[in-house]
Amino acid sequence: MLSRILIMTDASEASDHILDCVKNLRHVGSQKAVLVHAMDIENVGGLYETLKTRLLPKLEAQKKSLEQAGFDVSLEIPLGVPCREVERLAAEHDISVIVVGSHGHTLMRDIMLGSTACSLLQNTRFPVLLARLEIIESETGLSCDSVCEDLFRHILFPTDFSDTAERAFQYLEHIVAETKTAVTLLHVQDRTHFIGNLKQQLQQFDQIDHERLQRMQQQLLQRGAARVDMEIAHGSPTEIILQQSRREEFSLILMGAQGRGFITEIFQGSVAHNVARLAPLPVLFIPARR
Repeated sequence: MLSRILIMTDASEASDHILDCVKNLRHVGSQKAVLVHAMDIENVGGLYETLKTRLLPKLEAQKKSLEQAGFDVSLEIPLGVPCREVERLAAEHDISVIVVGSHGHTLMRDIMLGSTACSLLQNTRFPVLLARLEIIESETGLSCDSVCEDLFRHILFPTDFSDTAERAFQYLEHIVAETKTAVTLLHVQDRTHFIGNLKQQLQQFDQIDHERLQRMQQQLLQRGAARVDMEIAHGSPTEIILQQSRREEFSLILMGAQGRGFITEIFQGSVAHNVARLAPLPVLFIPARR
């Protein structure tokens, strides 16, 4: 399910640390990796060959680092529109998941999505692992480090029981079977949906959703999960997922990229977009079937 990965790199210090996240994927069956540095044709133009020659030693060093971790690695340096090239290569190589960092060349104080990562999350039909980088300020200036050292220690799995969330759950089952990780299942009752007489039915909805979570809990325990906690909360899904993501016990968020009530093509403003933008943890996004 996660055997082939594509890693986006810009040959920066930040992308070196993204490889720390990638190496964790060996624990869930990842074997082949495609390392991609996509040059934007609008910015590069006739400088492609010159820049390629300049960057090649750095990219080869990153390739070697992945090979030493046990991956079968190929290197691609396409010229075009980065997101389109990544999508094309992902299809050509039958990729299981795309890995992209939340920073580009510059190290910013605030964790924000770069334009390439954001465009990819909006449009791709492949699962995306968004790797997080922590900004470190010292006397010598700003540097970065990954927050992926133990990616599968404890997974936070928000679900709205949509078809996309069910698809994401299949990935969770696979990861649990391979790593025996701990999991917290989280369902948020969106308070905006309970107005008027519906408020009186909240307890009934909670009971139905509790039973759904229990079934998921049993499936994960049968797969070998170290433990499976369940939480039902009331309020804003975005706010509560972000609150949970700041708890030190969690190492990864796994969730569907679109959920109940969202148009597939609209990513901006959705719960998934805000989690991608603001959560301090790595996030594995599973897209809707297309």
